[in-house]
Amino acid sequence: MNRLIERFLRYVAIDTQSQYGTGTFPSTEKQKNLGNLLVQELLEMGVSEAAMDEYGTVYASIPSNSGEDIPVIGFTAHMDTAPDLPGCNIKPRIIENYDGTDIVLNEEKNIIFSVEKFPRLKVYQGKDLIVGDGTTLLGADDKSGVAVIMELAATLTENPQILHGDVKLCFTCDEEIGNSTKYFDLEKFNCDFAYSMDGGELGEFYYDNFNCGIALVTVNGKVAHTGYAWHRMVNSMEVAMELHRLLDPLAVPAGTRDREGFTHLAELKGDVGATHMRYLVRDHEFSLFEKKKEDLRRIAEFLNGKYGGGTVVLEFEDVMYNMRDKILKMPFIIENVVKCMEELGIEPVIIPVRGGVDGAEITFKGLPCPNLFTGGDNCHTIYEYTCIQSMEQSYKLLVKLCESCLSVGQNQE
Repeated sequence: MNRLIERFLRYVAIDTQSQYGTGTFPSTEKQKNLGNLLVQELLEMGVSEAAMDEYGTVYASIPSNSGEDIPVIGFTAHMDTAPDLPGCNIKPRIIENYDGTDIVLNEEKNIIFSVEKFPRLKVYQGKDLIVGDGTTLLGADDKSGVAVIMELAATLTENPQILHGDVKLCFTCDEEIGNSTKYFDLEKFNCDFAYSMDGGELGEFYYDNFNCGIALVTVNGKVAHTGYAWHRMVNSMEVAMELHRLLDPLAVPAGTRDREGFTHLAELKGDVGATHMRYLVRDHEFSLFEKKKEDLRRIAEFLNGKYGGGTVVLEFEDVMYNMRDKILKMPFIIENVVKCMEELGIEPVIIPVRGGVDGAEITFKGLPCPNLFTGGDNCHTIYEYTCIQSMEQSYKLLVKLCESCLSVGQNQE
């Protein structure tokens, strides 16, 4: 087993699941367990400038060995895993030379990774895959990215013949709950441009991401004795269901694809007196993103007119915005990746990503940071997997990008 995969398996064994609503940063202290390990490993490699700050973010710097004044490149990945499914007791399994048929993830529970349901599996026939046991996340999102960056660090420190400029590394917490860059320190990262390493199949290159927001809805009911509720009771759960029915039934994750946005009911809990709903609002186009929020406002206004003021209370939080327009103003960042991929025999796949990534928030803080593939797919599900050969190509691409900064610096002279 090669060192890159050993790293990955070591990292997924550490539970780093983030959690909504804790009021702390990071949201779970256990994320720092991986951060501490990464700092230790970086120091052992000889990366002397490696440390974790009070917020659990790890920053590291590999100094230039080129003697040239060239652009400083950075790479970032997030350490947390999603709260959607269990993130502990991961049981990874390597499937060598995958034969293209259904994969039995868990024989006892009859959990099958079906080619009929996931036809993309056929692409990986003859490759080596890492899967879970069907009861938890695998953690490839984003420990594939963490492992790839750490292997880059080891390679650069072990091989001084690979000439490069300053290389900055960063590992964040709480990306899965939209808070990864809340305390992100651009001065500590201190690079000219960067790439986030967060999922994606071989060759995928993202800089067209969702505008992402959260809508918190509180529906206040009126409680009355069920036997004497005539013109008294307002059941908050029924009002909540009415609100949901007034939204576009097709603008949901299962009914949209490509650059189509949605309003997704992610959480619902309540009783007669009060119901709480959490919606994820997503769209690539900012105008349509704003329209989805306005639709919720209009529905709330309608229901408050029907049931009385204060029945429906809305709170919005914009989590991140689409970085596309900002990245397109800096074509070198795109062209350089395409050139390096082609030199490695990787076909660039530039597509819109139906999610958000650290890089989008970092871009809006002033540092351009599109996203590169790491080999993982089916994130946030029990069918999450990663392809070993894709991870290896991701690592090689990072080495190539570090080397490419030399030619950039020479062209600027």
